[in-house]
Amino acid sequence: MSANLAALLYLGSGILFILALRGLSSPETARRGNYFGMAGMALAIVTTLLVIELDGAGLLMIAAAVAIGGGIGAVVARRIAMTAMPQLVAAFHSLVGLSAVLVAAAALYAPAAFHIATAMGDVRALSLVELSLGAGIGAITFSGSVIAFMKLQGIMSGKPIVFAGQHWLNLGLGIAVAVFIAFLTASGGEAKVAFWIVTIVALVLGVLLIVPIGGADMPVVVSMLNSYSGWAAAALGFTLENTALLVTGALVGSSGAILSYIMCKGMNRSFISVILGGFGGETAAAAGGDDVDRTIKQGSADDAAFIMQNAGKVIIVPGYGMAVAQAQHALKEMADLLKAEGVDVSYAIHPVAGRMPGHMNVLLAEAQVPYDEVFELEDINSEFSTADVAFVIGANDVTNPAAEDDPSSPIYGMPVLQVWKAKTVFFVKRSLGSGYAGIENPLFFRDNTMMLLGDAKKMTESIVKAID
Repeated sequence: MSANLAALLYLGSGILFILALRGLSSPETARRGNYFGMAGMALAIVTTLLVIELDGAGLLMIAAAVAIGGGIGAVVARRIAMTAMPQLVAAFHSLVGLSAVLVAAAALYAPAAFHIATAMGDVRALSLVELSLGAGIGAITFSGSVIAFMKLQGIMSGKPIVFAGQHWLNLGLGIAVAVFIAFLTASGGEAKVAFWIVTIVALVLGVLLIVPIGGADMPVVVSMLNSYSGWAAAALGFTLENTALLVTGALVGSSGAILSYIMCKGMNRSFISVILGGFGGETAAAAGGDDVDRTIKQGSADDAAFIMQNAGKVIIVPGYGMAVAQAQHALKEMADLLKAEGVDVSYAIHPVAGRMPGHMNVLLAEAQVPYDEVFELEDINSEFSTADVAFVIGANDVTNPAAEDDPSSPIYGMPVLQVWKAKTVFFVKRSLGSGYAGIENPLFFRDNTMMLLGDAKKMTESIVKAID
């Protein structure tokens, strides 16, 4: 295949990837966006296979690898529960990071095959910088994603793990990575031990960047690791002189960074602190003071059904508890019954509700909730003061008034859904335990809050029966 035709086809795949991102920006067009992305990747793979001109044995090996990997991916995609999707995404990010390290190592040890060798047999200096950056970022992505997976899966504590001098240690490791990249470059690729030192130090740095981040901040972590994986791919795109890899990596890296920035604004976090791993609630202050009345009002499904049937406006706030209980379908049925009786029903989504960006939107879309009934925080927060009922199902930290009232709280300053402004708040939750941030929610004890303790799906189904 000619270089010009390959470049044209890679450009076509890049356009498809851009259309994919555009489609994924809205639930209504997300399915079409996925199709564009799949088509773009298929075009890029086929073009690459034609460019490298493999023999029969090489094509067979690649076909076998694609079949094995694709088969595993298809099985996982069909069996994975939506509640486990965040940790699956983190696991996938780790594989992207690991692949970046392996490709960089292959290029270092066989520079001629990757067309990055000089006439003297050394590796071009610029290529060494590119592959070192790709390996370093890839190693950080790999180890950081493994830690994120373990926190999300509950294998390790979701609480921040901090120690004295942590940031200085991270700075020292970052400097060490830069020094050994320079050493590898100066050696013309001969000092291969420097490459592996860069990789090992970056692996350690990836762990240290993620362990101080608390569980409540995991959505931002997942988004940022996605960005890291993109930049790792882009760096190797320069080394391999592969336009598709370069464009795809840049798109993933930039879109992930933009999403992380948006989410940081939604959580009142510093974007720079996210990149440096210096956020996540290092202080363990508890929300609320000793003067908070710890008496709760516990209601029943019948109470909730009666009040909501006679309400004019109900705003539903879903959270991770809804995802765990798989209550979205029962919730949709409840909303439909209320709308049939003339109640104005809408849904309020916090930017970081759930365990990854868009988690709640995907679940509601799965239950076929109309898109025009789902609103983001900035679009609906002012509506709570006019609502008769705020129905909070499985959300906790994103509705915590301590974010506005308690300067000592780790989440102080984080924009939250002001559900307490509604006339009545129904809070569906298994217990009075703290949320993923590990702090108490004083909303439980407010006069206008009625706790509906129990499994979210069973409670919602009971409310549906009571409405019928």
